[in-house]
Amino acid sequence: MNDIIDVESLFAKNVFTVGKMKKYLPAEVFDEVMKVRSEGGELSLKAADIVAQAMKDWAIENGATHYTHWFQPLTGITAEKHDAFVEHPDKDGNVLLKFSGKALIKGEADASSFPSGGLRSTFEARGYTAWDITSPVFLKEDATGTILCIPTAFCSYKGEALDMKTPLLRSMEVASTQAMRLVKLFGNEKATKVVASVGAEQEYFLVDREKYLQREDLVFAGRTLFGTGAPKGQELDDHYYGTIQERIGAFMKDLNVELWKLGVTAKTQHNEAAPAQHELAPIYETANIAMDHNQLIMETMEKVANRHGMACLLHEKPFAGVNGSGKHDNWSLTTDDGENLLDPGATPNENVRFLLVLSCILKAVDKHADLLRQSASCVGNDLRLGASEAPPAIVSVFLGTQLEDVVKQLVETGEATNLIEGGKLNTGVSTLPDFEIDATDRNRTSPFAFTGNKFEFRSVGSSDSIGAANTVLNTIVAESFCEAADILENAEDFSLAVHDLIKKNFSEHQRIIFNGDGYSQGWVEEAQRRGLPNLKSMVDAVDSLTTEKAVALFEGFGIYTRKELESRSEIMYETYAKTINIEARTMVHMASKQIIPSVIAYTGELASTVESMRNAGVEPYVQLDLLKRVNELLGEMYKALDVLITERESAKTIKSLKERAFRYKDFVIPAMKALRTPADKLEMIVDKDIWPIPTYADLMFEL
Repeated sequence: MNDIIDVESLFAKNVFTVGKMKKYLPAEVFDEVMKVRSEGGELSLKAADIVAQAMKDWAIENGATHYTHWFQPLTGITAEKHDAFVEHPDKDGNVLLKFSGKALIKGEADASSFPSGGLRSTFEARGYTAWDITSPVFLKEDATGTILCIPTAFCSYKGEALDMKTPLLRSMEVASTQAMRLVKLFGNEKATKVVASVGAEQEYFLVDREKYLQREDLVFAGRTLFGTGAPKGQELDDHYYGTIQERIGAFMKDLNVELWKLGVTAKTQHNEAAPAQHELAPIYETANIAMDHNQLIMETMEKVANRHGMACLLHEKPFAGVNGSGKHDNWSLTTDDGENLLDPGATPNENVRFLLVLSCILKAVDKHADLLRQSASCVGNDLRLGASEAPPAIVSVFLGTQLEDVVKQLVETGEATNLIEGGKLNTGVSTLPDFEIDATDRNRTSPFAFTGNKFEFRSVGSSDSIGAANTVLNTIVAESFCEAADILENAEDFSLAVHDLIKKNFSEHQRIIFNGDGYSQGWVEEAQRRGLPNLKSMVDAVDSLTTEKAVALFEGFGIYTRKELESRSEIMYETYAKTINIEARTMVHMASKQIIPSVIAYTGELASTVESMRNAGVEPYVQLDLLKRVNELLGEMYKALDVLITERESAKTIKSLKERAFRYKDFVIPAMKALRTPADKLEMIVDKDIWPIPTYADLMFEL
């Protein structure tokens, strides 16, 4: 029988929530904290000391011994350095437990040991972490003990952002400022800010840990570098939303408990399209908290999977031939008095503010499609974007039938007098209710789709942080809002100016709208005719960060300096080269130490069989043919291995980071594919008992 889980008692048990702050803090200090959280500014040192003391008391009551500034450097994962609460013993030898406001607000980390793209030299080590007061402090419980985690930003000694959080927080403020200009123009005097809200769905694979540890490619690269498909894949569509196996269900149950304790609103769980693939979706939160929580989701998935004897694979494409994993980033803008700027209402054709906001977003996405594509770039995503299960690398916007028709009317006539209605669905069963049909279907092939009252950016990779995507999204939309407000605030006839601006935006940027099949070759050709960028790989997209257009955008709104953008482009080139280098080295090792020796052993067995049969007077036609095929493939594999070794050695010596990255893309990756091809053919021939690594069938179906 399942244990009863008291979700209400569990939820946010390990979070220093507003309610707990109210309990532990004096009223005047609590009020000061809440004011800074909502309006900005800094806590007084006196208040910070009181807050730190309260946090320490609460943490110790819950078993904590250490605290850490928990931050998100440009590695894509989180970082933490633990400090005990203990101070120097008093004169009687009694240990003192302290935590000061200064230690809460600011910390120091070695900035030279994290990716900085040249912003920090090895001898320039100092970096700072600064408390993000808007993101809740929480406790992490694991074998290390209980640690008080303080979400922080991370910057260099000279103030450059070295993390994902700082630019995101900047972009949220900019988006709020510019959106508020429009909100006020439409008569809302109650709202004081606009909040970027995000719900990030998380896809992942689960495999048996014992089998995982037998695959060096999974351990070192996070994906299978060798392997042919199992006899059954996802062609029957029977895994999607299928019954959850008990072992997986036990994992999901424990995962939910751990996440609920951390205040993560884990809501939806189900099997995804590919065998062994699953999904978790939380409820919307402010963008920076959503980013923090998504990192906690990924960390917790890996930790809980390990407890259940499984490994969680967050790579975008751990298995060839089946669906990869993404992270659908659901984004919206809401005023602090509860108005969703992306809510079209019952009559979107008459909702002027919504149409203005929508037209501004279309303009932003069209103008900066390259930046939005770049924001979803990571090495693993190159294997997913544009494949037959993920949005294409070409950025476009799906509006649906109803809104597309509204836009068309506005562009052609300047008025949208008609509205396509959804109608009713008659089920034809007397005991089932008829229900209203949405006026718009969904389009899973669209990278940026309007889904009722939000946009779903479907391109983000499953292993990647959502920070970059939402930073770009907030900033490009802020620019579009700013340009609109500049026009409308000075308009003599506001109604006419709004009407003309909406029509202008839709007319000039309708090329970004595409409601069709994003997987089709026809769309690739049509997008080229429309002049939309098609950045097929991560390295193709990197230069988007440092164009004059991008620099003007980010510097103009104080999100990044030119130097910070250049550093990030260097980091991306370097990360790409290093990642492919690791994959290539892993392939060389697996081929040399595992696969080729096993195949040689198999050929030895075949040769012995051939000799034995001939000695018995029987001609071994099948065995000879098999031996010949295996030997030919073995020779092909051996030659391909030599080419890969040569290409990798050549690529890693190139000085320029950009040239090195492209060398890996254009020469090393093709050499890797050439090595994999004969190896995968050999897997289909060699005796399973001899094949040295677990197969796709072993990994995806034996849980």
